[in-house]
Amino acid sequence: MKKLLLATMVVALSGCGGLYNSPKVVAGESAVGEVRVIAIDSRSVGVANQSDYRPRTLPAVFARSAGTAGSAIGAGAIPEPAFMPEDRPTRLATRLPPPYQPGNYQIGVGDVLLISTRETASTVEALTGLLAAQNRRQGYTVQDDGAITIPEIGRVRLAGLTLEEAEAEVFEALVGNQIDPTFSIEIAEFNSQRVSIGGAVRAPMTVPLTLKPTKLAEALAAVGGVTVKDRDYASIRLFRDGALYQIPLRSYLDDPDLQKIVLKDGDSIFVDTEFDLEKAQGYFAQQIQLATFRQTARDAALRQLQTEVELRRNELDEQREAYRARVDLDAVERDYAYIAGEVGVQNRFVLPFERKATLADALFDKTEGVPNRTGNVSELYVLRGNADGHGVDAWKLDALNAANLVLATRFELRPNDIIFVAEQPVTALDRMISQLAPSVALARSF
Repeated sequence: MKKLLLATMVVALSGCGGLYNSPKVVAGESAVGEVRVIAIDSRSVGVANQSDYRPRTLPAVFARSAGTAGSAIGAGAIPEPAFMPEDRPTRLATRLPPPYQPGNYQIGVGDVLLISTRETASTVEALTGLLAAQNRRQGYTVQDDGAITIPEIGRVRLAGLTLEEAEAEVFEALVGNQIDPTFSIEIAEFNSQRVSIGGAVRAPMTVPLTLKPTKLAEALAAVGGVTVKDRDYASIRLFRDGALYQIPLRSYLDDPDLQKIVLKDGDSIFVDTEFDLEKAQGYFAQQIQLATFRQTARDAALRQLQTEVELRRNELDEQREAYRARVDLDAVERDYAYIAGEVGVQNRFVLPFERKATLADALFDKTEGVPNRTGNVSELYVLRGNADGHGVDAWKLDALNAANLVLATRFELRPNDIIFVAEQPVTALDRMISQLAPSVALARSF
């Protein structure tokens, strides 16, 4: 009697659809049109990825930069106290600067360059405004950013280059503009590297450094020479890189090697006597004060720049945080794929900004993967509706061979894709038995 009752219940449940039905993908006609099952392999994955899709982009605020402040250039070391001579001028000590060997002259800000060319038909026609007549010479000043502006060519950065390197740079600029260049460059005015000379000289001034290394004797000759009456009481003081050096004038005149001391950019020379020591100190104090003033101005500009950068950074951070809050509140339109079937967690997978996600990204992101006990890895599907809205392509991945999971890292997802993982047959049977267990228990109670 009990067996008859149990059999009757099983038949009744199966007849009314009460038994457990395992979800699966079935090829053929369906409510959404024809379902095509396509195996994912090394060739078909390329076909699936050909569908047109452009990931959503982040707002422009995420691409902007607040900028960075550059490092300030220091004013140099504070010079040592002025050397105090002995009571007798003839006993003045000689303090020479370290040996200095300048390299090739490097073009700097303020230098005026002459670019000249011979007249040729093609070159003259191409370089209108630059090479417009035979032996025309056009001057260009190296500006604050280290570049000159050549008509028809644009800006060419030459600061810090030798003449040979500058010619190569201009040559590339001309060739890049499809101009056959025949030109030469020379420096008309040397303004970027200088030494200052003061004290007991005929015409105190700053002397520019040129292509040829400038020696101490040449610099003093350029300002008219020394004008002290008693050379035994005079000395030449050289201020370089924060240090003060001294050469007695008599020693300088008697030793040709001292006259050949090579000067470098930024040197300050002062010719004085024992009795003009305070004047020399005042001269160097003025140089130091000028450097300090420039440093102070640079620091003020740097602080202003840092303030502006900080304000800009705060504004960008505020805009970015506001956008992140809108994303968290689901107030921003996004693209999604959906994960169903025998996975750890069925959920909605958000397609990322500015890049394409793959099947592997979705399966191993927050789904906790496919459970080994219940998931059928031989039936991993990506269900994708056709563009016309009729029919579904079911891309099937057989991952029973684990090597095929590599294809999951190549299969690109599209908005509204549905990832479905079928359950194992034994899992479906187990669930059906679990569903029947209460009915069996009820039948046994009779």
